[in-house]
Amino acid sequence: MPDKIVPLRNVQVTDLHWRQQYLKSLQMKDAHSIGPGKIIRRKRDGSLEYLGDELTIEEPLEIRIGRKTLATTMRTPGHDDELAAGFLVSEAIVREPREIAGISETRDNVVIVDLAAGVKVKLNSVQRFGTISSSCGICGKTSIDAIRQNFAAIKSVNVRIHIDTLLSLPRKLREAQIDFARTGGIHAAGIFDMNGELKIAREDIGRHNAVDKVIGRSLLDGTLPSGRHVLLVSGRASFEIVQKTLAAGIPIIAAVSAPSSLAVDFARESNQTLIGFLRPPAFNIYSHVERVILEAR
Repeated sequence: MPDKIVPLRNVQVTDLHWRQQYLKSLQMKDAHSIGPGKIIRRKRDGSLEYLGDELTIEEPLEIRIGRKTLATTMRTPGHDDELAAGFLVSEAIVREPREIAGISETRDNVVIVDLAAGVKVKLNSVQRFGTISSSCGICGKTSIDAIRQNFAAIKSVNVRIHIDTLLSLPRKLREAQIDFARTGGIHAAGIFDMNGELKIAREDIGRHNAVDKVIGRSLLDGTLPSGRHVLLVSGRASFEIVQKTLAAGIPIIAAVSAPSSLAVDFARESNQTLIGFLRPPAFNIYSHVERVILEAR
């Protein structure tokens, strides 16, 4: 039971200044009145309570190829091997699982990828360098035109998903978001088949990292390119999310929130179906509507 901070004599007080002074007096008595993992929450009825809270973890991960540092990304720990593999796919460094000889993790937030014999890394302006924040995965890119040249447009034309199946995806992804249920501050990405079965779901504080994790899992499982699958993200559909989806060969991208103008343009040029604001029963289709069966069953 959390300890409640209530006005003296249980009289409801609405004077905000009084409450600030009250909290200040608590802090003067105990400099650690808000301890680790604790918060002071103001509830709808105006009362205050002191209770525990769970936060999404954000830590740096250094991705290396052998001894060479490729990038450092801010991520939520877990599935770091998948994140590294997906990152390499998204950066057009590897395209097949046989190109990776092994992935090892250290206790110092470092993941080391050893490439197979004969696989050479050609680093150019497309690759990201430096530290990648949890909110931006494309920071550091110097040429969007160069990105476009790395991945061919989607070729499949006979892949279709029914509207009822599409509308069922957000609920299924939400049910798989264990960390979001605890913290409320983490993104998710999920890969589904055309029947709406969830194949892979991953969470991360960064949208782009969550996508890298599901793509990396697909690469390690040998299921790339994923030409008969749908990618769903819990947030916005940025240009980079669409680009990563193209790198994985996924023809349909859906997002719970809005796409960017560049994401829409890129999806149209890359023959990808882009769906935004997927909040049943509503959604918007921005490109290549032919892959969605809109008639009722």
